[in-house]
Amino acid sequence: MDMLLDPNVWIAFFMLTALEIVLGVDNIIFISILVGRLPPDQRNKATRLGLGFAMVTRLGLLFSLSWVMDLTNELFAVFGRGFSGRDLVLLGGGLFLLWKASHEIFVEVEAREEHGTEAQVRLRSGQSVFWAIIGQIAIIDIVFSLDSVITAVGMVDELPVMVAAVVAAVAVMMFAARPVGNFVQNHPSVKVLALAFLVMVGMALTAEAFAVHVPKGYIYASMAFSLAVEMLNIRAQKKRRALRAKVQGGT
Repeated sequence: MDMLLDPNVWIAFFMLTALEIVLGVDNIIFISILVGRLPPDQRNKATRLGLGFAMVTRLGLLFSLSWVMDLTNELFAVFGRGFSGRDLVLLGGGLFLLWKASHEIFVEVEAREEHGTEAQVRLRSGQSVFWAIIGQIAIIDIVFSLDSVITAVGMVDELPVMVAAVVAAVAVMMFAARPVGNFVQNHPSVKVLALAFLVMVGMALTAEAFAVHVPKGYIYASMAFSLAVEMLNIRAQKKRRALRAKVQGGT
Protein backbone atom coordinates (compact mmCIF):
# COMPACT_ATOMS: atom_id res chain seq x y z
CA MET A 1 0.00 0.00 0.00
CA ASP A 2 2.89 2.36 0.77
CA MET A 3 4.17 1.79 -2.76
CA LEU A 4 0.91 3.15 -4.24
CA LEU A 5 1.34 6.38 -2.28
CA ASP A 6 4.91 6.92 -3.45
CA PRO A 7 4.99 9.48 -6.30
CA ASN A 8 8.33 8.12 -7.50
CA VAL A 9 6.70 4.76 -8.13
CA TRP A 10 3.99 6.37 -10.27
CA ILE A 11 6.55 8.37 -12.21
CA ALA A 12 8.56 5.20 -12.85
CA PHE A 13 5.36 3.37 -13.89
CA PHE A 14 4.30 5.98 -16.45
CA MET A 15 7.81 6.38 -17.84
CA LEU A 16 8.28 2.64 -18.21
CA THR A 17 4.80 2.19 -19.72
CA ALA A 18 5.53 4.89 -22.31
CA LEU A 19 8.87 3.27 -23.11
CA GLU A 20 7.28 -0.18 -23.44
CA ILE A 21 4.68 1.25 -25.84
CA VAL A 22 7.41 2.86 -27.96
CA LEU A 23 9.40 -0.38 -27.97
CA GLY A 24 6.20 -2.20 -28.97
CA VAL A 25 5.66 -0.16 -32.15
CA ASP A 26 7.77 -2.53 -34.25
CA ASN A 27 5.89 -5.45 -32.68
CA ILE A 28 2.52 -3.98 -33.70
CA ILE A 29 3.73 -3.32 -37.25
CA PHE A 30 5.08 -6.85 -37.61
CA ILE A 31 1.82 -8.36 -36.37
CA SER A 32 -0.26 -6.07 -38.60
CA ILE A 33 1.72 -7.11 -41.68
CA LEU A 34 1.37 -10.83 -40.98
CA VAL A 35 -2.31 -10.92 -39.97
CA GLY A 36 -3.15 -8.95 -43.12
CA ARG A 37 -2.63 -12.18 -45.07
CA LEU A 38 -5.40 -13.91 -43.12
CA PRO A 39 -9.14 -13.78 -43.86
CA PRO A 40 -10.85 -10.80 -42.17
CA ASP A 41 -12.65 -13.05 -39.67
CA GLN A 42 -9.31 -14.42 -38.37
CA ARG A 43 -7.35 -11.17 -38.08
CA ASN A 44 -8.64 -9.99 -34.72
CA LYS A 45 -8.10 -13.43 -33.20
CA ALA A 46 -4.55 -13.59 -34.55
CA THR A 47 -3.79 -10.07 -33.29
CA ARG A 48 -5.08 -10.86 -29.81
CA LEU A 49 -3.12 -14.12 -29.68
CA GLY A 50 0.04 -12.40 -30.91
CA LEU A 51 -0.11 -9.56 -28.39
CA GLY A 52 -1.27 -11.94 -25.67
CA PHE A 53 1.79 -14.08 -26.28
CA ALA A 54 3.93 -10.92 -26.17
CA MET A 55 2.54 -10.10 -22.73
CA VAL A 56 3.00 -13.66 -21.44
CA THR A 57 6.57 -13.72 -22.75
CA ARG A 58 7.42 -10.39 -21.11
CA LEU A 59 5.88 -11.41 -17.79
CA GLY A 60 7.63 -14.78 -17.92
CA LEU A 61 10.96 -13.08 -18.48
CA LEU A 62 10.28 -10.59 -15.69
CA PHE A 63 9.64 -13.43 -13.24
CA SER A 64 12.89 -15.05 -14.40
CA LEU A 65 15.11 -12.02 -13.93
CA SER A 66 18.10 -14.02 -12.69
CA TRP A 67 18.00 -16.14 -15.87
CA VAL A 68 17.58 -13.04 -18.04
CA MET A 69 20.59 -11.40 -16.43
CA ASP A 70 22.60 -14.59 -17.00
CA LEU A 71 21.91 -14.19 -20.72
CA THR A 72 24.28 -11.23 -20.74
CA ASN A 73 27.18 -13.43 -19.61
CA GLU A 74 29.63 -14.47 -22.30
CA LEU A 75 29.14 -18.04 -23.58
CA PHE A 76 31.93 -18.30 -26.16
CA ALA A 77 34.22 -16.15 -28.27
CA VAL A 78 34.87 -16.07 -32.02
CA PHE A 79 38.02 -14.25 -33.22
CA GLY A 80 38.22 -12.52 -29.87
CA ARG A 81 34.59 -11.37 -29.96
CA GLY A 82 32.54 -12.77 -27.09
CA PHE A 83 28.90 -13.81 -27.59
CA SER A 84 26.26 -14.09 -24.87
CA GLY A 85 22.85 -15.74 -24.91
CA ARG A 86 21.27 -12.33 -25.49
CA ASP A 87 23.55 -11.76 -28.50
CA LEU A 88 22.48 -15.06 -30.03
CA VAL A 89 18.78 -14.28 -29.51
CA LEU A 90 19.18 -10.82 -31.06
CA LEU A 91 21.20 -12.23 -33.97
CA GLY A 92 18.62 -14.93 -34.69
CA GLY A 93 15.73 -12.51 -34.37
CA GLY A 94 17.42 -9.86 -36.48
CA LEU A 95 18.19 -12.30 -39.30
CA PHE A 96 14.65 -13.68 -39.15
CA LEU A 97 13.19 -10.17 -39.31
CA LEU A 98 15.46 -9.25 -42.23
CA TRP A 99 14.40 -12.36 -44.14
CA LYS A 100 10.70 -12.00 -43.38
CA ALA A 101 10.47 -8.27 -44.12
CA SER A 102 12.50 -8.63 -47.34
CA HIS A 103 10.31 -11.52 -48.45
CA GLU A 104 7.12 -9.54 -47.75
CA ILE A 105 8.49 -6.54 -49.70
CA PHE A 106 9.22 -8.86 -52.63
CA VAL A 107 5.70 -10.31 -52.53
CA GLU A 108 4.13 -6.86 -52.19
CA VAL A 109 6.16 -5.10 -54.87
CA GLU A 110 7.32 -7.73 -57.36
CA ALA A 111 5.36 -10.96 -57.02
CA ARG A 112 1.74 -9.81 -56.84
CA GLU A 113 0.79 -11.67 -60.04
CA GLU A 114 2.77 -14.78 -59.12
CA HIS A 115 1.04 -15.20 -55.78
CA GLY A 116 -2.39 -14.17 -57.00
CA THR A 117 -4.64 -11.46 -55.70
CA GLU A 118 -4.92 -10.71 -52.00
CA ALA A 119 -8.44 -12.21 -51.98
CA GLN A 120 -7.16 -15.47 -53.49
CA VAL A 121 -4.37 -15.67 -50.95
CA ARG A 122 -6.88 -15.26 -48.13
CA LEU A 123 -9.16 -17.93 -49.59
CA ARG A 124 -6.26 -20.38 -49.51
CA SER A 125 -5.54 -19.50 -45.88
CA GLY A 126 -6.55 -22.30 -43.57
CA GLN A 127 -5.79 -23.25 -39.98
CA SER A 128 -2.28 -24.33 -40.95
CA VAL A 129 -1.51 -20.86 -42.31
CA PHE A 130 -3.14 -19.28 -39.26
CA TRP A 131 -0.93 -21.17 -36.82
CA ALA A 132 2.15 -20.68 -39.02
CA ILE A 133 1.62 -16.92 -38.74
CA ILE A 134 1.07 -17.19 -34.98
CA GLY A 135 4.34 -19.13 -34.77
CA GLN A 136 6.21 -16.40 -36.63
CA ILE A 137 4.70 -13.77 -34.34
CA ALA A 138 5.75 -15.83 -31.31
CA ILE A 139 9.35 -16.02 -32.55
CA ILE A 140 9.72 -12.28 -32.97
CA ASP A 141 7.80 -11.65 -29.72
CA ILE A 142 10.56 -13.43 -27.83
CA VAL A 143 13.22 -11.18 -29.38
CA PHE A 144 11.32 -7.95 -28.76
CA SER A 145 10.34 -9.08 -25.25
CA LEU A 146 13.93 -9.82 -24.26
CA ASP A 147 15.05 -6.37 -25.36
CA SER A 148 12.05 -4.80 -23.59
CA VAL A 149 12.59 -6.63 -20.30
CA ILE A 150 16.32 -5.84 -20.15
CA THR A 151 15.44 -2.18 -20.71
CA ALA A 152 12.82 -2.34 -17.94
CA VAL A 153 15.26 -3.89 -15.48
CA GLY A 154 17.69 -1.07 -16.18
CA MET A 155 15.06 1.55 -15.38
CA VAL A 156 13.06 0.19 -12.43
CA ASP A 157 13.93 -1.96 -9.43
CA GLU A 158 10.43 -2.93 -8.24
CA LEU A 159 9.04 -6.04 -9.97
CA PRO A 160 5.35 -5.07 -9.39
CA VAL A 161 5.95 -1.77 -11.19
CA MET A 162 7.54 -3.57 -14.14
CA VAL A 163 4.65 -6.07 -14.33
CA ALA A 164 2.03 -3.31 -14.16
CA ALA A 165 3.83 -1.30 -16.86
CA VAL A 166 4.04 -4.30 -19.20
CA VAL A 167 0.33 -5.12 -18.76
CA ALA A 168 -0.65 -1.48 -19.33
CA ALA A 169 1.56 -1.19 -22.41
CA VAL A 170 0.17 -4.38 -23.99
CA ALA A 171 -3.39 -3.16 -23.27
CA VAL A 172 -2.64 0.05 -25.19
CA MET A 173 -1.04 -1.98 -27.99
CA MET A 174 -4.16 -4.17 -28.27
CA PHE A 175 -6.30 -1.05 -28.53
CA ALA A 176 -4.06 0.45 -31.23
CA ALA A 177 -3.30 -2.72 -33.21
CA ARG A 178 -6.59 -2.88 -35.12
CA PRO A 179 -6.66 0.72 -36.47
CA VAL A 180 -2.93 0.51 -37.25
CA GLY A 181 -3.44 -2.79 -39.08
CA ASN A 182 -6.41 -1.47 -41.06
CA PHE A 183 -4.52 1.66 -42.05
CA VAL A 184 -1.47 -0.32 -43.19
CA GLN A 185 -3.58 -2.76 -45.21
CA ASN A 186 -5.60 0.00 -46.87
CA HIS A 187 -2.51 1.91 -48.04
CA PRO A 188 -0.04 -0.29 -49.98
CA SER A 189 2.64 2.42 -49.99
CA VAL A 190 2.46 2.66 -46.18
CA LYS A 191 2.70 -1.13 -45.99
CA VAL A 192 5.95 -1.10 -47.96
CA LEU A 193 7.19 1.74 -45.75
CA ALA A 194 6.34 -0.33 -42.65
CA LEU A 195 8.22 -3.31 -44.08
CA ALA A 196 11.23 -1.07 -44.75
CA PHE A 197 11.02 -0.02 -41.09
CA LEU A 198 11.14 -3.69 -40.07
CA VAL A 199 14.22 -4.18 -42.26
CA MET A 200 15.92 -1.34 -40.36
CA VAL A 201 14.90 -2.91 -37.04
CA GLY A 202 16.30 -6.27 -38.20
CA MET A 203 19.58 -4.63 -39.15
CA ALA A 204 19.72 -2.87 -35.77
CA LEU A 205 19.11 -6.14 -33.90
CA THR A 206 21.81 -7.91 -35.92
CA ALA A 207 24.26 -5.07 -35.30
CA GLU A 208 23.40 -5.13 -31.58
CA ALA A 209 24.39 -8.81 -31.49
CA PHE A 210 27.89 -7.74 -32.57
CA ALA A 211 28.04 -4.98 -29.91
CA VAL A 212 27.33 -2.21 -32.44
CA HIS A 213 24.63 -0.15 -30.75
CA VAL A 214 22.24 1.71 -33.03
CA PRO A 215 20.02 4.08 -30.99
CA LYS A 216 16.39 3.27 -31.77
CA GLY A 217 15.62 6.97 -31.59
CA TYR A 218 17.38 7.41 -34.95
CA ILE A 219 15.28 4.63 -36.49
CA TYR A 220 12.01 5.96 -35.08
CA ALA A 221 12.85 9.54 -36.12
CA SER A 222 13.66 8.54 -39.70
CA MET A 223 10.53 6.41 -39.88
CA ALA A 224 8.37 9.23 -38.48
CA PHE A 225 9.77 11.62 -41.10
CA SER A 226 9.13 9.13 -43.91
CA LEU A 227 5.61 8.51 -42.63
CA ALA A 228 4.90 12.24 -42.44
CA VAL A 229 6.01 12.65 -46.08
CA GLU A 230 3.82 9.69 -47.09
CA MET A 231 0.83 11.21 -45.28
CA LEU A 232 1.29 14.38 -47.34
CA ASN A 233 1.49 12.24 -50.48
CA ILE A 234 -1.72 10.38 -49.58
CA ARG A 235 -3.49 13.67 -48.84
CA ALA A 236 -2.35 15.10 -52.19
CA GLN A 237 -3.59 12.00 -54.02
CA LYS A 238 -7.00 12.27 -52.35
CA LYS A 239 -7.28 15.93 -53.35
CA ARG A 240 -6.32 15.14 -56.96
CA ARG A 241 -8.92 12.35 -57.12
CA ALA A 242 -11.58 14.64 -55.64
CA LEU A 243 -10.68 17.36 -58.17
CA ARG A 244 -10.85 14.91 -61.09
CA ALA A 245 -14.22 13.62 -59.87
CA LYS A 246 -15.51 17.20 -59.61
CA VAL A 247 -14.29 18.05 -63.10
CA GLN A 248 -15.79 14.88 -64.58
CA GLY A 249 -19.07 15.48 -62.74
CA GLY A 250 -19.31 18.98 -64.17
CA THR A 251 -18.77 17.92 -67.77
